[in-house]
Amino acid sequence: MPSNPRNLRPVVAALLPAVLLTACSGSSGNGVVDSENGKASRSASATMPHGASSSAARVIARGPGPQAHYTVQAQPAPGTCHYRTTHGQPLQDPACTPGALNPDVTAATLKTTVCRPSGYTSTIRPPVSVTSAEKTANARSYGYTASLHDAEYDHLISLELGGDPNDPHNLWVEPPSPGHTPGSGPNNPKDTVENTLHRALCSGQITLDQAQQAIATDWTTALTTLHLK
Repeated sequence: MPSNPRNLRPVVAALLPAVLLTACSGSSGNGVVDSENGKASRSASATMPHGASSSAARVIARGPGPQAHYTVQAQPAPGTCHYRTTHGQPLQDPACTPGALNPDVTAATLKTTVCRPSGYTSTIRPPVSVTSAEKTANARSYGYTASLHDAEYDHLISLELGGDPNDPHNLWVEPPSPGHTPGSGPNNPKDTVENTLHRALCSGQITLDQAQQAIATDWTTALTTLHLK
């Protein structure tokens, strides 16, 4: 280093850009730094595909997946869940039933799981001895007092769309739709929507994530959202 202070100015000026570059390399364009590994973490808007809305998609948790032996799962406390209605159809309480995914079903395993012709869902469905007890408890969670014979213990994200088989976050007592004949048993139009989504998924028209997001958000608008008939 030069001993004359005046001669330090050119040296500092030359070093300054490198110092600033080093200081900024640990931060992202929006100033967010990952404190655990020192790498920059970009905001959701920075990683969103062009034209996508950051509020449109949400993270759906993965459940435990298929079990060799299912056990009765605890349900929300009585009266803590509340039905919604849209287009005249009953919807679940998203706080109680946000959905849960089967970790065995991914975009890479579709052909060996939900899209295989041999019938994947029948091999992972919990027995009635388990779901019957859960259904009774979940009816109390939702304050459902009508006939359980006419209500369906429904997988919010159906098994054929990669929903978890027995995670309580993915099951709810679905009341019968308007116009239902009392005593005739469950017969909900949601099932038809799920079948259409399944066909579109296995034919490559939509992605697994699109199907799961649409059915978990609002099954009455799922087909319109994904431009399916």
